[in-house]
Amino acid sequence: MMSLLLAGCNGELSIVDPAGPAARAIATLWWVMLAGATAIFTLVMVLLFGAFRAKRTAAPESAQERFWILGLGLVFSLGVLGALLAYGLLTGERLMPRAGAGLIRVEAEAQRWQWRFAYPGSGAAETEDVLHIPAGRPVDVAITSRDVVHSFWVPRLAGKLDAIPGRVNVLRIEADTPGTYRGLTAEYNGTGYSGHVFTVRVHDAEDWAAFLEGSMK
Repeated sequence: MMSLLLAGCNGELSIVDPAGPAARAIATLWWVMLAGATAIFTLVMVLLFGAFRAKRTAAPESAQERFWILGLGLVFSLGVLGALLAYGLLTGERLMPRAGAGLIRVEAEAQRWQWRFAYPGSGAAETEDVLHIPAGRPVDVAITSRDVVHSFWVPRLAGKLDAIPGRVNVLRIEADTPGTYRGLTAEYNGTGYSGHVFTVRVHDAEDWAAFLEGSMK
């Protein structure tokens, strides 16, 4: 039964089928939050069952019942929520782009209904609706918009980030192995939004060098 349920988690747009370190951190956060929510839900259901049972027996409130309701019902739940909050903040901090040697920077500009990608400092031509990156290396994507608010999202490689007119937001993505990944706009902004998609092509070292030299499209 569990295998059947987890089969639905696979796919080119699945956040729990990561193909890079940033996506793995996000997927781990998702599973941790699911486990915490499940623990709180289970405890609340146990306390609710105990409350109905106590009413039927009309037994006086005991110190043990106060411990379950106040000690576990409140302290446990608040403790789990606090731990999840701290873990989420730490994960978000780790995903923030930071300066470093050898980083690759790509410019991404959105407009209805197209993505344009540029590769500063290389001989590569601009590409439309296809983002090229190397495998195993972090890439900073500088995201902006020419018209309205869009949102850059490649679920298997990283989280999503808004493309805002007049502003540049930077998202770091990285893929473990060469391959093709699907990206999409995750911000509704009018008719045509559902078709505003793009592709990420991840190259090995040889193909990436050829792409930068302009000998590969």
